[in-house]
Amino acid sequence: MRFACLGSGSQGNGLVVEVADTRLLLDCGFTLKETVIRLTRLGLEPGMIDAIVVTHEHDDHIGGVARFARKFGTPVWLTHGTLRSAEKAFALLPRVNVIEDYQRFSIGDIEIEPYPVPHDAQEPAQFVFGDGASRLGVLTDTGCSTPHIEATLSHCHALVLECNHDAQMLANGNYPQSLKRRVGGRLGHLENTASANLLASLDCSRLQHVIAAHLSQKNNTPLLAQTMLSRALNCEVDWIGVADQSDGFSWRQLI
Repeated sequence: MRFACLGSGSQGNGLVVEVADTRLLLDCGFTLKETVIRLTRLGLEPGMIDAIVVTHEHDDHIGGVARFARKFGTPVWLTHGTLRSAEKAFALLPRVNVIEDYQRFSIGDIEIEPYPVPHDAQEPAQFVFGDGASRLGVLTDTGCSTPHIEATLSHCHALVLECNHDAQMLANGNYPQSLKRRVGGRLGHLENTASANLLASLDCSRLQHVIAAHLSQKNNTPLLAQTMLSRALNCEVDWIGVADQSDGFSWRQLI
C-alpha cells in the first residue's frame, strides 16, 4: 500500500490510496483542471482512479467530485446523509454507491472501514484503508475525539491526522466570534493539542508514518502541529509529515 495527497486544507482536499492495481481518491475539493494537474504531479492519469470515496458534503471535500466522476466515469461512494446534501450535483451520475450504516466494504484490492465523527455535516464519515496486512487511518474534519475513534485508529501503520488550528492563534485571530466558536467547537475541527492527546492514546507500535493534515493557513503553522504530534510520540519533529494546501505530500509507502 502507498498513499499521497493532492492538497489538504480549507481550499481543497484529496488523498490517493493505492494497493496493487486499485487506486482510490478520498474526496476531491478542487476544480477538474486542478485535480488533473495534481494527479499528474503524482504520476497518475484520471483514468487510473477506480473510485472516489467521500467524507462529507463541505465544498472543500466534495466540490470537484461530481465533475470528475461525470467526465471520467468514476464511481462514487458516500453516505446517505452526504448524498442527500448534494443530491442535485449527483443526480445524473450513473454510478453512485451508498455506504450503509458505516459498514465495511471493499473496492478492488482495498478494504475500507468507514467510521462516524463529530462534525457539522449531515452524515460525515472518516476511513481506515487496508490491504490485509497494513492499515492507513485518516481523520480530518472532526471537532473532538471519541472512544470509537480511538479504538478504530489504534494499531494503524500510518495516520493522516487533522491538526487544524492552534487554540491560542484561533482565539487571538481576526475570525468573527461565530466562526471561532464553530471551528473550535465539538462539531468543528481538531486542535493541535487535541490531536496530540488523541495520538498519545492510541497503540502506535506499528506506526510508519504520521501526517499532520487540514492545517489552517491563518490559525496554525506546520512547526506548531509537528511539535505537538512529535511530543506525543517522543520522536523527532521532522519525522512528522505535513499535508500542504498547495503541494499535498508525495507518495508514502507502507511495508
